[in-house]
Amino acid sequence: MYSEKIQSALSKAGAKPGSRVRVAEGKRVFEGILLPRPDAGDENCLVVKLSSGYNVGITFDAKTKVEALKGGAELEKFAKARKKFDLHLPSVSMIATGGTISNRVDYRTGGVHPLMSPEEMLANAPQLADIVNLRSVVSPFRMASEDMYSEEWKKLAVLAAKELNEGSRGVLVTHGTDVLHYTSAALSFMLKHLCKPVAVVGAQRSPDRGSFDGTMNLACAAHYATGNIAEVAIVMHGSSSDDYCFAVPGNKARKMHSSRRDAFRPINCLPYAKIWPDGRTELLRKDFHGRAEDEVVADAVFEPKVALLKVFPGASPELVEHLVDKKYKGIVIEGTGLGHVPTEPVDRKASWIPAVTRAVEEDVVVAVTSQCLYGRTHAFVYTNLRRLHAAGAVFCQDTLPETAFVKLGWLLGHNKLSVGEVRQKMRENLAGEINPRLTEQEFLV
Repeated sequence: MYSEKIQSALSKAGAKPGSRVRVAEGKRVFEGILLPRPDAGDENCLVVKLSSGYNVGITFDAKTKVEALKGGAELEKFAKARKKFDLHLPSVSMIATGGTISNRVDYRTGGVHPLMSPEEMLANAPQLADIVNLRSVVSPFRMASEDMYSEEWKKLAVLAAKELNEGSRGVLVTHGTDVLHYTSAALSFMLKHLCKPVAVVGAQRSPDRGSFDGTMNLACAAHYATGNIAEVAIVMHGSSSDDYCFAVPGNKARKMHSSRRDAFRPINCLPYAKIWPDGRTELLRKDFHGRAEDEVVADAVFEPKVALLKVFPGASPELVEHLVDKKYKGIVIEGTGLGHVPTEPVDRKASWIPAVTRAVEEDVVVAVTSQCLYGRTHAFVYTNLRRLHAAGAVFCQDTLPETAFVKLGWLLGHNKLSVGEVRQKMRENLAGEINPRLTEQEFLV
């Protein structure tokens, strides 16, 4: 609750949380919706939501004047949906895992609550009612994306296959953005015979901000989920403005900025499509699977004893040795340039070649990617690369480090595959993770 002096001033003005107010603090004047004070915070600070969508805190003193205006808003835990889903529209399912996009601020407590029903999602993104019939919202877990790993990926794959096989035309997976591209990569490998769209969608800005991007991302993702591209894709802002989204292949994406709304970019490829919130869609490539009638199979396996290891100047081969000692079954090396590791340093004991050789001899699959991201690795351009290849390392062409990590764990999860078969499949294009021909137009899209 606000302090007694604020409550007294509000009572005299005829204002209460939810009222539209004008607050004058000296020469500064603020107009907006009066919000309740959260459980935490300064009880002598008025909180007002401006028309921009942002909140402002105003220190209250004897000179502060509060005036009640016409209008206001209901401050319920969840706003009431003014629309209903149309059963005649295409039916899609939503798998909610947490993250900024599937939450709503409860201004009575200052806390964030998950949206757990189609009606609640509709209140947050009302335009969904004009695009799809959200037949179900299922939530196998609620957690920050940085806490997810293989068990969560497997659950998502099983649920997505179930929803698609039970009649949904597509699936929306709402997700935190920090490791969203790991999950999208995992789904691209785990969903076999995928014949319908799966859109992985998040938000970079919270729903209480005027720059909240989740509403438009959901609208574009809903259009993608009812379209004809039967692939796993990340569907989020394609520019910093509220104009269109990109549908980026799930295993060719990277989060390239910590806060920009267009943070997810395609690497070494073009997006599948550019999608506007009104449904207008521009296809940017043709090499995708189209919608079909088939049974989606959840090939949900993963070997957790896999590591992603980044090369840096002076990196000790003890890093590789440690993983071998700990019985890891796979190591993805994020090398420099074309896939280099320390090979002939002044201190020859710092060379990684003996450690990689030992790992391979002990049946650890060692895969090589590049921290350059764009371009591809190559085993034969330089002598040092040839030595790494001769030691038994597998060069993964233009596969992204994160994708190679997911792919290797997924392959090793198939116990029937031999180490040699896993090594061979790391070189093969299994789900669009390798682009055999890179072009100029695919750089910095």
